Formats: sequence, structure tokens, C-alpha cells
Amino acid sequence: MNANTGGMGPAAAKASFGNDEPGAGIPGTEARHRMLLDANINPHTGLATDYLNHFNEAIMLLEMIPDMPECTADFLGWQPATYREHFAASNFKARDLAIASYDSTDSALRAEFDHLTETMTSILSAVGAAMQEAKQDRTRAILAQQATGWVKPLVTLAGSLINGSGVSADVDSIMKQR
Repeated sequence: MNANTGGMGPAAAKASFGNDEPGAGIPGTEARHRMLLDANINPHTGLATDYLNHFNEAIMLLEMIPDMPECTADFLGWQPATYREHFAASNFKARDLAIASYDSTDSALRAEFDHLTETMTSILSAVGAAMQEAKQDRTRAILAQQATGWVKPLVTLAGSLINGSGVSADVDSIMKQR
């Protein structure tokens, strides 16, 4: 047994997610739903908002740079991480379950989510590179403010996808009612 998977070992967590629906291999829809909820993983999308903390950390550092230029070094220390990498390196209580659930997330949703997170990573990496080249704190402050304005709305969109309130979730909900 493993606390990272809500009581399952990594192999069992992976095996439990072989179906199309996140957590479909866990006996009983209610049990699957409860296990994912208990792990702070959306049972409908199979994604966890904990991953967004990785980007929120960068945003927080960027927001501090205009008033505290010495935070630039902390921001430059931020490293990109994919969803899998983030959870594999985290202390998240159900990290193996989060990875297995992500792997079984609807491929279209996962592609849209990955596109958003790759875009955020590209922006943050490019801003980091530009800050290393910048000679003045004022330039770094402007870069930080611009990057925050670009990345924050993307984090919100990614959160909407995780929580199942994106456009595709609306369409799915309407179609299920018919």
C-alpha cells in the first residue's frame, strides 16, 4: 500500500486507470469518484489543480520583482516541469494516483491542457532568458509585469479545464442531457 495513491501502489494505480475514464478501473463508480475527490483530483477530468501551484509560484515571484528586484534570482531559479514531472517530484499525498489519472484523461482534454501549460512554460522561460540579459532592474520589472499579465489568464483557463468548466465540458454536459 502507498499513501501517494490513496492506498494503492504505483503499479495498482496505473492498472486502475487503463480505461477511457479517469479512475475507471477502481471498483464502483462511487468508489472511484470518492478516491479521486479525496486525493483532490477532479473525478470528471482526472486532473489536479495542485499542478497549477507550479505556475502560481512563478507568478508570485514575478509580482514581487517590481518592488523587490532581488527576487529576480528566485524567479530565475524556477524550473519548468511537466504535469508528470511535477507530481513525481512532489510530496502530493496521491502523486502516483494523480499521474495515473492524468495518463487516462480524455486525450483531447489532455492535449488542450498540455498546450496551455506548454504555452505558460514557454512564456516564463522566455521571460527568464530576457531577464538574464537585462541590465537594469526597471527592465526586469517591466518584463515581470508583462509576463504576469500573460500567464495569469492562462492559469485561469487551465484551472477551468481541470475543474471541467471548459467549453468541451459544457458541450459534454448538454449532450448527456439529450
